This record gives sequence, structure tokens and C-alpha cells, in this order.
Amino acid sequence: MAVRFRRVRQRTSELCARLSAEDLQVQSMPDASPGKWHLAHTSWFFEKFVLGRDPAYRPRDPAWHYLFNSYYQSAGPIYARPQRGLLTRPSLDEVLGYRRFVDAAVSELLDRDEVPELAMLVELGLQHEQQHQELLLTDIKHAFWCNPLLPAYREPIAAAAGAKAVPLCFVGGREGIVEIGRRGEGFAFDNETPRHRTLLQPHALANRLVTNAEYLAFVREGGYREPGLWLSDGWAMVQREGWQHPLYWQSDLDSEFTLAGVRAIEPHEPVCHLSYYEAEAFARWAGARLPTEAEWESAAQGAAISGDLQDERRFHPHAAPAGDGLLQLYGDAWEWTASPYVSYPGFHPLPGTLGEYNGKFMCGQWVLRGGSCVTPRDHLRASYRNFFPPHARWQFAGLRLGNDR
Repeated sequence: MAVRFRRVRQRTSELCARLSAEDLQVQSMPDASPGKWHLAHTSWFFEKFVLGRDPAYRPRDPAWHYLFNSYYQSAGPIYARPQRGLLTRPSLDEVLGYRRFVDAAVSELLDRDEVPELAMLVELGLQHEQQHQELLLTDIKHAFWCNPLLPAYREPIAAAAGAKAVPLCFVGGREGIVEIGRRGEGFAFDNETPRHRTLLQPHALANRLVTNAEYLAFVREGGYREPGLWLSDGWAMVQREGWQHPLYWQSDLDSEFTLAGVRAIEPHEPVCHLSYYEAEAFARWAGARLPTEAEWESAAQGAAISGDLQDERRFHPHAAPAGDGLLQLYGDAWEWTASPYVSYPGFHPLPGTLGEYNGKFMCGQWVLRGGSCVTPRDHLRASYRNFFPPHARWQFAGLRLGNDR
């Protein structure tokens, strides 16, 4: 655990190494957070829930408990999320010093006494930090896109030589009663529990994610102008926000903004940065539907966790590799499902303040599955449930089609 702790914390620092103090200060919208705040909040999490187990522990700076608490109401008052970009103090150097302080204290604790309860809390903190690694990248992408200079976070992305889309086909899924949810003894968030039975009707899933070329056809054929394709709230959002194509596509429909700057849209790569509304409208236009999360998880059980993930450092979706069966189950782009984010039968949140981690968001959100090109590989499993409100577009979210058989 001590080795894993240092490795995950170091990865966060590496992701920030390309960024200036100014880059790490900016907050481009209320849904995003400054990189500096991510660095501080993940350290606060370990200070609060790991180091704070000792009644004699005193926080590095008690005022920071207010600044860097995210949404744990039972832990105390919270600084307003939309105003995190105003926190020019503490400075970046002070925040980095805070991280070093927490790293040293937690490492010493692990080296001295790695009891099961401590290991569980540290693993929860590391899984939480990996979520923030992903947010660091999605948030800085949005911030750079808002800059007229359209700066790049990394060097240019080379397109895969000769990459072509695997022909789309549908693969029949399991029918009848299946089990989903946490399996085995490995880590899982409380919202992945308990494992339970559910009934699957006859269905099939597309063998790969929807591509840019396929989504471009939807755009060119007037998908954003046809109200009959959209949920009522989605159509209202399209009208209010003036959506005409996925976030980060340029108005010429030939190029898109990426973490490597503006590049030509590769037709065979998965489309991403879609809201649930857009994914659902496309599926309707295509004569299909979105898979349910139970259909997705049933298909993913036993599949190897491989693909275009954060570990590859490409930070951009990749065309599906040639192969049979279901491709791209993990990585490239999160897959919107048709399932609202609700509790499983028999769900119980973690006790105490940590119970606020997932359960209190089970309203008005939709489930995504599979991870993306900015998700760490060892953060994923078949039972992992991501969730966002249906209008969210700045995450690397795309879709896989499903249908009834």
C-alpha cells in the first residue's frame, strides 16, 4: 500500500508538471475546478480521513479545511465551488508544500502500521485521487479551449497509420437473470454494492463505440434541428445553449480541439464530449437506443481491462482495433447508458462522513461505464459506476449503441 500510495500521488504531480502556476489557478466554469484546488483537495482528503483518525492530530492549517472541503457537509462549512478560481492564496508553492507534508505523514503511517482499516481508507483516498487525475485533465482541456490562443497541453497526437473503423455490428447479450455489482474482495465504491440479481431482456450491443464520421452524418442531416429526436429537456438545452455539434468540434466540422491543440477530426476515432441528451438523440436517429448499465456490465464481466487509457499518455480516443466480439469496453470514451444513477437493492452508504461520497448524488444523474482515455487502468473494473448530470459535455463521454432483439 505504501508503494501504491507514492505511485498514485506521484502520477498526479506528473500530470501537473506541464502546467504553469497560472494554468493551475484558472477555473473556466462552475463545473470545473482549478488544478491547484485539485492538488490541495486530494491532500485534504488524506489529512481529514487518514491522518485525522488520530485524535491528537492537528491540521497543517485549520483554515484550509474550509477551502478544500468539496461537498462533505457533515465535516464542516464548504467554500463555494464556483468561486474556487478566486483562491489565489494559498499560493501554488504552499499547496505543493502541503502535499509533501501529507505524503510524508501518510507514508510514515503506512510504513509503521498498515492495519486493514488504514489500508481501506488509504485505498479509498487513492481511488478518489485517480478520479481527480481525470478531472485535472478534463478541466484543463476546457480552460485551454476557452483561451483564444487554443494552447496545447501536450505534443501533437499522431493518427494511427491506416486506421479504419471496424464495421459496425451488433453482438447478442445475455438474457434472463444475471448478477451485477461488486464481485470478489477487491476495492469497490459503496455505490457498486451490493451484488444483486437483475433481469435482462433479449438485447444486443454494438461491437464498438460510435465514430466521429457516424456522428458527423447525424450533424449534417440536421440532427440538432429536429426536435422529434430529442428528450424535452435536451431540446430545451440545445435551443438555450445553441448546440450544433459536440463540444470542442470547430464550426468547420473538419477540426476539433484536443489536449494537443487543434487537429483534424479523425473520422474513425470515437466521438466524445457528448452530453447524455446528445447520445440519446443520436441513438434514436440511428434507430437504436443506449444500453442499460446492467447490459453493459453483464457484457464486460471477465473482459480484460485494456485499451486507450491514461497510462498510454495519449489523452485522446483511438479508433477501435480490429477484432471480433465487443471492442473498446474500456478506455477511449465513457459510455452513456440509459440508466439513471440510483441505488442498488439493499444499498447502504459508508458510515459517517464518507457516506456522503456517492449516495447523496443519486438524483438527476445518469450512469456512464467503461472509462476513457484519461482514466487510469487500475482504477477500472466491470462494476465501476461513473455518473454525471445529463447536460455535462466536458468529460470524455461518448456512446455505444444497443437494441432489442
